[in-house]
Amino acid sequence: MSYHIEIKGIAQPAEPHDGARVLVDRLWPRGRSREALSLDDWYRDASPSPALRRQYQQAEISPTVFAVRYRGELRDHPERLLPLMRQVRQRGGLTLLTAERDLDASPLPILKEWLLFALREEDAADTEPASPPCFAHELRDDRNP
Repeated sequence: MSYHIEIKGIAQPAEPHDGARVLVDRLWPRGRSREALSLDDWYRDASPSPALRRQYQQAEISPTVFAVRYRGELRDHPERLLPLMRQVRQRGGLTLLTAERDLDASPLPILKEWLLFALREEDAADTEPASPPCFAHELRDDRNP
């Protein structure tokens, strides 16, 4: 199945094909109202941890190290992706929003990659049978014919 996930800055206007619009920043953007952002939700749990975000913003770690550690956080806590996965499935699409000006340098491309991966994994698991077929008729007890 194909999923529509976009990344936008909060200043970009809402469009009909956006699907659910979710702000995925740990901090609320200053001076912005919820109505002005046309948000459906503000979901902080999928954003980088405060410690990781602080290290990156203070240039204590490189963008490469940040990306590796953020992927590790997402891998270690897959339950954090579930609300966003639900939004994609229910609304037919998802727009991840951030206050960062440089969208490519934000954590959203990594989050989008992990969401698409998790959705494909879940879809693949749904194609396998939930349980083996019942062969009860073949499990005959020879002592009791």
